Amino acid sequence: MHIVALEQDHWSTADYPLGAHPHAEGVTFAVHSPAATRVVLEIYPEAIGADALASFPLAQGSDGVWRGKLQGLPLGSFYAFRAWGANWPHVDDWAPGTAAGYVSDLDEHGNRFNPNKVLFDPYAREVTHSVYSDQIVALGHDDGMFGTGGDEYRGVPRREWDTGRYAPKGVIVAEPLPVVRKPRLREEDAIIYEVQVEQLSGHESTAHLTSLLANEAGFDGIVDIPDEYRGTYKGAGMMAPYLKGLGITTVEFLPIHETNHSESSREGKSNSWGYMTLGYFAPNRRFSSDQTPGGPTREFREMVDAFHEYGIEVYLDVVYNHTAEGGNWNGDVNTTGFTSLGGFATADYYSMTNDFRLVDGATGTSNQLNFSSQAAIELVLDSLAYWTDDMHVDGFRFDLATVLGRKPADADREDWQAQKRFFTDHPLLVQIADFARDRHIEVIAEAWDLWGYEVGNFPRGWGEWNGRYRDAIRKYMKGDGNQREFLEMVNGDYHHFQDNEGAQKSINFITAHDGFNLADLVSYQQKQNHWDFPFGPSDGGSDNNESWDSGGSHALRRQRLRNFWAILFLSRGVPMIVAGDEFGRTQNGNNNPWALRSPAMWNNYAMIPTNKPQQVPVGHGFEVGYHDNLGEFQCDEDANGLFRFARFMMGLRARHQALRQRNWGDFEIGNGDVTYLWCAPDGGKPGDGGRAVALHINAPDEDFYLMVNMEGHTVDFQVPRAADGHQWRRLIDTSLQYEPQFNHWAEGKGDIVVGGQALPAWSVAVWHETPKGDVAAE
Repeated sequence: MHIVALEQDHWSTADYPLGAHPHAEGVTFAVHSPAATRVVLEIYPEAIGADALASFPLAQGSDGVWRGKLQGLPLGSFYAFRAWGANWPHVDDWAPGTAAGYVSDLDEHGNRFNPNKVLFDPYAREVTHSVYSDQIVALGHDDGMFGTGGDEYRGVPRREWDTGRYAPKGVIVAEPLPVVRKPRLREEDAIIYEVQVEQLSGHESTAHLTSLLANEAGFDGIVDIPDEYRGTYKGAGMMAPYLKGLGITTVEFLPIHETNHSESSREGKSNSWGYMTLGYFAPNRRFSSDQTPGGPTREFREMVDAFHEYGIEVYLDVVYNHTAEGGNWNGDVNTTGFTSLGGFATADYYSMTNDFRLVDGATGTSNQLNFSSQAAIELVLDSLAYWTDDMHVDGFRFDLATVLGRKPADADREDWQAQKRFFTDHPLLVQIADFARDRHIEVIAEAWDLWGYEVGNFPRGWGEWNGRYRDAIRKYMKGDGNQREFLEMVNGDYHHFQDNEGAQKSINFITAHDGFNLADLVSYQQKQNHWDFPFGPSDGGSDNNESWDSGGSHALRRQRLRNFWAILFLSRGVPMIVAGDEFGRTQNGNNNPWALRSPAMWNNYAMIPTNKPQQVPVGHGFEVGYHDNLGEFQCDEDANGLFRFARFMMGLRARHQALRQRNWGDFEIGNGDVTYLWCAPDGGKPGDGGRAVALHINAPDEDFYLMVNMEGHTVDFQVPRAADGHQWRRLIDTSLQYEPQFNHWAEGKGDIVVGGQALPAWSVAVWHETPKGDVAAE
């Protein structure tokens, strides 16, 4: 390999974009490090275990960016940087692994320059490995080498240990092909399916999907997943027919950015969910069946395009509030383990105290990003543009998004009340909303963190995970009688979202990746995170789950699952479900399996063709089983009653525009809008604190009448007369007696009903007003 510098005299005035970009005449490099006094680009022959084969000092521009251009580098080449600054100026006798030039571990602004700590490009399109890599262990070392400070590593002060052979490297990746046409679905039409890549296609049952789904109509194109593609981007894309048949419009993946994670999931070095981002432009390599340089990028794009072919949008869960670089080791201000952002510009990228300790009060994850800094703002915007334009993504969910709305520089660094302020008009939040509008994508906030709860307070254009909805529905559906909250949430949380384009900005969910999944929500009083592998153990997890074990009754648990599905899909707003909730997946009560890379946490599709879903084996050679909390559905032995009901609810919403409204109606029946009119069981106005209530959904062409009984006894409901030329038909009844009918009837096929209904305890029923002589819709 013959590598030469090109146009070196122009590097200091060039405007190459951040990152490494291959062109016909060479590769341009650019990295932001305004306080650095010297930055050297190194080219490596191998990802790990080898010294650099060439190095090139870069030139700094007036914008604080260091740039260079090289010829002779093929695609797939590995590169990294070393940086010097005021705390460690360059001297001629410095060599890797020495302290020559060292002054201190920090400069006067808190930057941590250390030329012995090789840094990968924050804008790298791929990263070779993480600091937890098993390859480092195989060479007799561990991630302790990446620290600074004076503590010893293998008999040498950490700051002097050279990491060149072991540090993660960037990979030069080909520029993308033009984006294919995206689905561009209307946001109010979305049904979001939250899932982790391995969870979707990693279970051994995916090898038998065609037989497992043989008795279920609507799964045209389903294929068996070959072993080599299970748990990968490729395998996930092959699951598009399943999600399409299920009724999903949008798949939302847990973080796929490169993260700290050992390949073998070593204890203490595992992060299955991925909420510790190493590189904001790099797809997680462990999810790729193609491990060659450039392979993860190609395979990710192909996965997204596969979903697009089925009309399914792809959202990514993104973590811009903190990074995997960690904070101060053992509380020592001099010791950090930066391998990228922090090694180039700590003061620009991270929030710090007055004595330059890393702040993590809002995140609880050892650091948090500094969005008073333009460099941090541009990092987020550039990353979003890359995943949208080059990787074809349709939307983003922002983890702990409130951090993006804070301005650390607007107050004393240790005035914690002032630091906790949230700015609705923060330039970054506004620019993200503008970007989303311009690119026709969706942006969704997790609108809280450890410093505050801001649901409903994000700028116009943002969607938000509605934690109020989750809490209110959970409470009411276990009999708490919080009727006013329940009514407001089912009606789309008007008071918090009416000034933000419509009810579709409220992302309604009952369960999410963190916390109980749906089957466990109705089965456990408290989290059960103590199990041995494959169901545990897990640390953390909320103790405030608003769960109820349904008195230990299998039948009531099944009934309550149907109740939740019915309420979620009849609520104003956009519904989001968690993978496996459609067929009763259980985690045996574990409500925080963030680190468990375990088949017991993945979708087991063998649960679908059986009326005893939680009695199927875990598979993968495990003798331990799922807890059988649901028992046996009273339906055909080869059918899962919950799966059939869930599909019906998703199809119902898709077929009826009345259930997918942007606008709130008024309180008048029959005036051309879609009105949600709440009633007491007797048809009068509902009071406060009741546990039984009715909802009349009045639309121009049809009506629905929802009856909810969370009392412990039967309640009589009175239903208004049908309009002239129309009739009420039974559509949904979640009570146990209708399990043989899967608790629903095809539209136009349910019994004609009049007057009202005696609704059993803990159940939900829906009547549908249709024209006389109507035709059934499946």
